[in-house]
Amino acid sequence: MNRLIIIGTLLLVAACGGGRYDPPRNLDDACAIARERPSWMRDMERTERRWGVPVHVQMAIIHQESSFIGNARTPLRYSLGVIPMGRQSSAYGYSQAIDGTWDWYRDETGKRFARRDRFDDAVDFMGWYMNETRERNGVPLYDVRNQYLAYHQGHTGFARGSYRNKAWLLRVADRVTDRAAMYRGQLRRCRFY
Repeated sequence: MNRLIIIGTLLLVAACGGGRYDPPRNLDDACAIARERPSWMRDMERTERRWGVPVHVQMAIIHQESSFIGNARTPLRYSLGVIPMGRQSSAYGYSQAIDGTWDWYRDETGKRFARRDRFDDAVDFMGWYMNETRERNGVPLYDVRNQYLAYHQGHTGFARGSYRNKAWLLRVADRVTDRAAMYRGQLRRCRFY
């Protein structure tokens, strides 16, 4: 009887241990991601239907922001190289949404219980945010480079052109654009996963 209680307790603790935050094994192959995480593909396709943001665009931005790690956080800042001073920002989860923007999303969509470390919520957030970018900044949903720049800099920062003097960010935006094109080509070949 004691063994059953111990085993039951261990199973219960394991079940409550949080979500699966590890990334897929091959991040350079959209078809491999689709095969390994079919529920993610359904979530991204749902986001594409609801918000119009293509799956390959979602994938490329998630790759850049979190490398598909569900509980990703920004690095810690240190004073004197050793004293932890907190995170660089409140960005968290697959989409790396910051606290204020995530709260805005939940208020606007009525999704009070949405979580940044749940893939379906993260991609829905991305679809909503990119639509806000289209409405506020006039950036088409398929314009990967400018959607990424607005995603990274925020709507106001993008409108001000704050990215123009950040050569490193422009290079990152180009890499995101290239990755989106790669994912798009791959998904065309394996559309039925």
